[in-house]
Amino acid sequence: MEPIRVVQMGLGAVGCGIAQTAMGRSQLQMVGAIDVDPAKVGRDLGELLGVEEALGIPISASLGDVLASQPVDVVLQATGSHIPDVVHQLKEIAEAGCDVVSTCEELAYPWLRHPELAHEIDAKARECGVTILGTGVNPGFVMDTLVLVATAVCSGIRRIESRRIVAARERRLALQQKIGSGMEQAEFRQLAARDEIGHVGLRESFYLIAAGLGWEIPAAQETIEPVFAEERIPTEDFDIVAGQVAGIHQTVHGASEGRELMLDLTMSMAAAASQDSIKIEANPPMHVEVVGGTHGDQATWSMVANMVPRVAAAPAGLLTMLDVGLPRAIG
Repeated sequence: MEPIRVVQMGLGAVGCGIAQTAMGRSQLQMVGAIDVDPAKVGRDLGELLGVEEALGIPISASLGDVLASQPVDVVLQATGSHIPDVVHQLKEIAEAGCDVVSTCEELAYPWLRHPELAHEIDAKARECGVTILGTGVNPGFVMDTLVLVATAVCSGIRRIESRRIVAARERRLALQQKIGSGMEQAEFRQLAARDEIGHVGLRESFYLIAAGLGWEIPAAQETIEPVFAEERIPTEDFDIVAGQVAGIHQTVHGASEGRELMLDLTMSMAAAASQDSIKIEANPPMHVEVVGGTHGDQATWSMVANMVPRVAAAPAGLLTMLDVGLPRAIG
């Protein structure tokens, strides 16, 4: 088979990681890169990725600039977490006849928060004959797809609990800041009340699982609470003193017709180690643990790259991980 021609849209830390990972896959051919930052446009992608030799892939300001010189099969989009911020890009990509694998967290289950926009995107994708998928590590894998796979050997499921602990000291500064590290309690709670802090996508994971199992859970409850530092936590960029916010504890929980689903996420600078676990009360019961957790950045880069052939072969429309077949590594 001919390699699938891909373009990386968005060259922040996540986008650069995806681009570098995709270039290591024999089934994919990186043919372009896009970013709106004037300081990046015109530079060679290799320079931005820190490789020794130029790749011959200039960074463009738009998809149109890339398409003017060569055809593109799939766009790898890493430009935003919220559907309203990326919908114009998705429509533009669809009109160009390209499939999309996106890291936009709300796209993991797009009908939850923005049903009208999701309908528009789906209609545009079908009209243009392209596939659009939102995926990543979380949402996209750890607390939804992996959970659903674990249920395949079960019957009579009564309760599912997916728990993820992220030791944020091992992660990028941007994530450390996103979870409120170093904030005072009052500031954290003000931001939480305005829905301006916390992990985007946990609710999407919850309803992706529910949809996959055919469970109707109309009234899930979500909580976001600060995790406080009990002692000074020094980091490379800043220090957190005892009593300040060290991270978040976020849950989504719901029950219906004797079945219960709980997602429990802690992302904290105070966490000693990362870990993922899935507990399923069923026949037989299942207990899955990922010792050391699933690394958020590296797993996201690989998930996006590995899903490209699945998306290229999938039917047209706005799809979720329920629609594209078994995820797996590619060459």
